This record gives sequence, structure tokens and C-alpha cells, in this order.
Amino acid sequence: MMRTGMVMATGAAMVLALAGCSSKTGTAAAVGVGAAGAAYEYSNKRAMDELKEQRDSGQISQEEFNRRKQEIEGRSAVY
Repeated sequence: MMRTGMVMATGAAMVLALAGCSSKTGTAAAVGVGAAGAAYEYSNKRAMDELKEQRDSGQISQEEFNRRKQEIEGRSAVY
């Protein structure tokens, strides 16, 4: 459910940004939306990498890894 909302919000933001791309402001908005989305996904990637390290080092169990992995995947448009 959350993933669908994220995809819809991202899509709406892209449509609004692209609608104004004929002006400099629209172009800046499109770049800003892209940068914000990239930063959000980079944060999710870092969280996933850290989670894998914790599992591999034995800090967390496989069950805890799976639970937290699902949380990250739920808020990511990429994973």
C-alpha cells in the first residue's frame, strides 16, 4: 500500500515538473524532483547495505534481517 502511494506521489511530482519544463523554473523543478528522488533512494541503499553488514557480522538474525529488509523495500521504488 505504501509503495503504491510512493509511486503515485512520484509520478504526480514528475508530471507537474514536466508540465512546466518550457520555462527555466520548470526545468529547475524537474531537476529538483529528480535529485530528491535520487537522494531518497540512495538513503534506502545505504540502509540496505548496513543491514547486510549487520547480518553478515552476526549482529542480527536472519529473521530480523528479513523483517527490516521488507520495511526498506516497502518505502523504496527501486528495491
